[in-house]
Amino acid sequence: MRNKTSTLIFIALFAVLMAGAYLFYTNLKDTAGKIPSETENGSLSGTAEPDKVPAADFTVFDGEGNPIDLSDFSGSPVILNFWASWCHYCKLEMPDFEEAFAQYGDDVVFMMIDVADGKRETRESGQAYIDENGYTFPVYFDTGLEAASAYNITGLPTTVFIDADGNIAKTVSGAQTLEKLTAEIDKIAPGTD
Repeated sequence: MRNKTSTLIFIALFAVLMAGAYLFYTNLKDTAGKIPSETENGSLSGTAEPDKVPAADFTVFDGEGNPIDLSDFSGSPVILNFWASWCHYCKLEMPDFEEAFAQYGDDVVFMMIDVADGKRETRESGQAYIDENGYTFPVYFDTGLEAASAYNITGLPTTVFIDADGNIAKTVSGAQTLEKLTAEIDKIAPGTD
């Protein structure tokens, strides 16, 4: 009787352990490779990086399918903006990015990166959104999610400000206003009014 009870307890514990492992694995598998979710306007404040952190290089593609590396713009201040056409807050900030690009586009590199996973967002849907709204800033497509992974993008929109030395100056989640963009641009590219 004692052996039966011990065996039943062992089987029950083993079953609980296996069920826990299964739930952990399926949760891990369900979150791997997903594109970021939408970030509420102002839900996360930007954080200034305390130490100089070099910006990670990545490859994205322009509208003609040509590969473009972040390192192609070394020596220039760069703004990375991760967005998607389905993202409400991304759409809210686009006119401000267009205005900032018109004002600073000669002095600062704008990389508007469409996080195109091929399911929820495609190159075609992203390009159609840009064309419909007449935006003129440079748009790049992160079809392999390489750039989003390199910067641990967990929500859209996310904006990364990179100084001319190639260091991350600030990362901000949530929609940007022209005033916020101007303030950060003035920090990474002083004297570019």
